[in-house]
Amino acid sequence: MRVPLFQIDAFTGELFSGNPAAVCPLEEWLEDEKLQAMAAENNLSETAFFVGEEGRYELRWFTPTTEVDLCGHATLASAFVIWNHLGDSSVQLSFQTRGGLLLAERQDDLVSMSFPSQVPQPCQSPSQLAKALGRVPGEVWFAGESARSGNYLAVYGTEEEVRSLKPDLQLLGQFEGVGFITTAPGESADFVSRYFAPAFGVPEDPVTGSTHCTLIPYWANRIGKTRLYALQVSVRGGELFCQHRKDKVVIAGRAVCYFAGTAYL
Repeated sequence: MRVPLFQIDAFTGELFSGNPAAVCPLEEWLEDEKLQAMAAENNLSETAFFVGEEGRYELRWFTPTTEVDLCGHATLASAFVIWNHLGDSSVQLSFQTRGGLLLAERQDDLVSMSFPSQVPQPCQSPSQLAKALGRVPGEVWFAGESARSGNYLAVYGTEEEVRSLKPDLQLLGQFEGVGFITTAPGESADFVSRYFAPAFGVPEDPVTGSTHCTLIPYWANRIGKTRLYALQVSVRGGELFCQHRKDKVVIAGRAVCYFAGTAYL
């Protein structure tokens, strides 16, 4: 069996930066075990699989170890493949996902995506959080359904503090079911961030669309802007063009194709 396989660098206009995602268009769904095995073989933070045509698709995302409910960069990568490699001329794409209905639109060289807002709430810092991150944050917030399902948001004072973090990934990985967003005001952007999710098989994600569902409402409320420019300051780095729309956020970015090939199953 042959399956098309693309590797797309998302949230960047240049190769070898942004967040790489594998994208596999399917004619019909394969067994979950095979999807997970393919994601592990690709060994990227996410592999996206979709089924559909003419603007309407079912979309799923897998890390090397588990299926996830929401992934921004692999959604952007999927839309890029659909428009640039599969010949779909739809102005808007709809993706039915575990995280709900997601929409993607073309805006010149940007892919613009609408996601549900995930507003964080202030919380008490877990006893091991500062030690695990390597620096005491000024504020700690949480966005998620429970303390064992969601993301902690650690807010720092400067971009340099976020850039210089050297977290203890083994210790972070002991927080089951949660990831860790670190953020601060940016020097050339409205805000910067990094994201660590060792519990999900992703030590540090290069650029993370889904975390901006939390970052956008936080920073929009803090600085009083509805349009924001964001940088994720991982080693690879990436840029995101953001809007806050009440219970929705809009995240836009560029993408480039690194390779297109075939997986033999």
